[in-house]
Amino acid sequence: MATRRPPRLPRGVYIGTNRYSVTVHAFPGSRPFLSRECVVRVMRQFRQLAARHHFAVLAFCFMRDHLHLVLEGTDDTADLVRFISLFKQHSGFEHRRETSEHLWQEGFYDRVLRADEDSLDAVRYVLSNPVRAGLAQSIVDWPFSGSDVFDIRYLD
Repeated sequence: MATRRPPRLPRGVYIGTNRYSVTVHAFPGSRPFLSRECVVRVMRQFRQLAARHHFAVLAFCFMRDHLHLVLEGTDDTADLVRFISLFKQHSGFEHRRETSEHLWQEGFYDRVLRADEDSLDAVRYVLSNPVRAGLAQSIVDWPFSGSDVFDIRYLD
């Protein structure tokens, strides 16, 4: 079954100092994030591009076949669609070079956080995914998640 690209909101919604909850799925049928090496490779690319494209990484959580993120644009030029596209392109290229396998499914899913939504609630929700899936007892137990902004030991 072919996957369809998720629909996008008007382009302006993705530019500036907005906050987003994003989910990016691995290539159908693959489970690349069971590999610590893959997670490290992808996270290295992600952090480099996030800094270059003006995004703070409020939370990340690698599950077996997808990646959850909470991101915040740090200036008016931050462009989520461009950033995610480049991240998937760069990390996918490196992954293919290392493994000869595709990494990402086309597109990504996003939700723009409203002004009245607390960033910490979104962060806790993303970091709790492994707990809800029965893969960890607490958010600090899952080795493939974290935050570049918050100390997750105090979020559990």
